Amino acid sequence: MAKSDATSVNRRSDIISAAIEVFAEVGYYRATTVQVAERANISQPYVFRFFSTKENLLLSALEVSWTRVVDSFRKVVETTSPELLEATLIMEYENIQEKHRNEILLQMQAQTIQEEAIQNTMRGGFKEVRDMVLTAFRGAGIEKSEERTMLFLARGVLCNVALALNMPELMKG
Repeated sequence: MAKSDATSVNRRSDIISAAIEVFAEVGYYRATTVQVAERANISQPYVFRFFSTKENLLLSALEVSWTRVVDSFRKVVETTSPELLEATLIMEYENIQEKHRNEILLQMQAQTIQEEAIQNTMRGGFKEVRDMVLTAFRGAGIEKSEERTMLFLARGVLCNVALALNMPELMKG
């Protein structure tokens, strides 16, 4: 990869990281590409060099966040014994929440945005996680795999609410 290609990849990544922070802090609709550019220490036109619209920037940010969850879960599924699978997936998600809080907040916001492309991205992320967990639970011989998968996902959503509202007591139990 040429140096300019590497720089472009890094700049694109910097812009996405800045967008995740800004969108999580002020909300997608209130956020501006000027704020994203300032956070990334670049000019606003440079943002548009990589992303033609704010929505495309959000879609890329969501892809980054879903990829993180999917890749983390895949690693757990591939390396964890069946008897520890569910507990290890829960711990991994708690770790993601702690280290990548803004990405989780971004996903929560995106669930309420009605633009079709954003809804499709969110549906795709949830579907991929659901299918992976269900397949893993079945492969591990976990009884009532569909129900346990649904409860796993529901717990994750509740943990997201607890994170957003700063109510850790919702996560106990």
